[in-house]
Amino acid sequence: MSHTPHELHDEFPHAAAQIHALKTQDKRFAALAERYHVLNREIHRIDSGIEPASEDRTEELKKERLSLLDRVQRTLAAGEMLS
Repeated sequence: MSHTPHELHDEFPHAAAQIHALKTQDKRFAALAERYHVLNREIHRIDSGIEPASEDRTEELKKERLSLLDRVQRTLAAGEMLS
């Protein structure tokens, strides 16, 4: 399979070390990052035509992904742990 776009390390290349640290040290951030990863992969499969989905479902998934991305960005900007 080709490269999956919108992975966290692609969205925040400057914060790779911070993301890794948060994922290993903060259970809630790790769960947030995992949900983002799973959701992003599902959207990629839909966009690639591998998995069928209605436009409404696809839009719903993309809105959730954006919400998760906003939460990750706020956490990185604050330099904080969620736990």
